[in-house]
Amino acid sequence: MAEAVHDIEIRNLYKIFGPNAKAHVADVRAGMTKEELKQRHNHVLALDNINMTIRAGKIQVVMGLSGSGKSTLIRHINRLIDPTEGEIIYDGQDITAMSVPELRRFRRERTAMVFQKFALFPHRTVLENTIYGLLVRGVPRREAEERGRRWISRVGLDGFEESYPNQLSGGMQQRVGLARALTNDAEILLMDEAFSALDPLIRTDMQSVLLGLQEELKKTIIFITHDLDEALRLGQNIAILRDGRIVQQGTGEQIVLRPRDDYIANFVRDIRRGHVITVRTIMRKGERADTPLTLPATTLLEEAARAMTNAEVSRANVVSRDGQNLGMITLSKCVAEMIAPDDSEAVDPEVQVA
Repeated sequence: MAEAVHDIEIRNLYKIFGPNAKAHVADVRAGMTKEELKQRHNHVLALDNINMTIRAGKIQVVMGLSGSGKSTLIRHINRLIDPTEGEIIYDGQDITAMSVPELRRFRRERTAMVFQKFALFPHRTVLENTIYGLLVRGVPRREAEERGRRWISRVGLDGFEESYPNQLSGGMQQRVGLARALTNDAEILLMDEAFSALDPLIRTDMQSVLLGLQEELKKTIIFITHDLDEALRLGQNIAILRDGRIVQQGTGEQIVLRPRDDYIANFVRDIRRGHVITVRTIMRKGERADTPLTLPATTLLEEAARAMTNAEVSRANVVSRDGQNLGMITLSKCVAEMIAPDDSEAVDPEVQVA
């Protein structure tokens, strides 16, 4: 099974839609806004100087409202859209400069895409949809079917191999899409609003399926969403776009605790902080409490408060993965941070979450 071992480096990426796009990159660099570009030159600025590193084996979420450029960005990674300017480096190669044969090989062997609308062939069965990419690549049918059946089982669709898409619910169809992507054994998974068409409960279930698989597979996943709750649950790193620009990048904790501007603050205002912030972030570093309860540093505040309440204690020690004491936390501090930020104790905005 292939493992992702290379970061994706996006450097100075611009995308302008219009007949003279390259001529207007300099205008954008000089400060021309998206609205001005449209009004003066009838060109559309989709991506404005995107710079980011997508870590190998991690889930990178790109989120933003409609028109922010997030779907345009993900389509640059497998070059369904060509950039106006910039580079996307993977495994020592610039994807934007690949020849047609190189790009075809890259798409078939190293990337897979899961779409919002499932994009299944209606006249093919679940198994046939799942192995389609392997057959295109010339994998023998017996081997393709063995791999396909294994992944169909892994996504919870045992017994549906010979069913057709119109016989399946939306959630089941998206499981087929995920099985198809995983069967190809690609290093990079591109997921464009993959769960947004699903009902809330099914959506949560699919998020759990993805997280469970990722725990084992360690793929490089770029996940597009407009939903901050989904971004915070899935993303090990999150980039928020607005009008084609990255407004803020960081972990979920960093964004919730230190929104860069009012736009981000409005996004995070109603977030359940206890589901995002960990005890490591707000513990009293280096202190030790006289308490029988210890919590891993990655414990979420809501889980910590529940554990202290159940144990009928008001304090807990925070420990590292190897059991070393890192600090202590109080129940009152947990509750206070879940309700609202506590400005009396500043949180390091550069904290790295374990």
